[in-house]
Amino acid sequence: MMTIRLSHTFAAGALALSSLTLVAPAPAFAASFDCQQPDLSGGEKVICEDRSLNDLDVKMVTTFDILTSLMAMGNRDQLKDEQLAWLKKRQACEADVACIRAAYEERMKQLEDATKSLIRPI
Repeated sequence: MMTIRLSHTFAAGALALSSLTLVAPAPAFAASFDCQQPDLSGGEKVICEDRSLNDLDVKMVTTFDILTSLMAMGNRDQLKDEQLAWLKKRQACEADVACIRAAYEERMKQLEDATKSLIRPI
């Protein structure tokens, strides 16, 4: 049986390095855009920096994607047009956190209502 002994210094260094990777922040990404892009708008920067707004973005885009995959093509196009109109509204908020949050909450309500209106098999 072969045993490998690590020097105390090496083991301490490895432990410190592994601890550092656990503490180091991971790059933030919202579901609908890349937070690492240098040309983000003021509103996009706020969404990337605010965890709750980032979470709202993830929830909204996931709901939108699921909903569009379940809809007939004509309704899907309408939903996509509504999404583009909503995006313009959100962008008009610029860096106003309260305005951005309200825009997401309003859009989530609309998407939830659209989900309820889907025809479901009996």
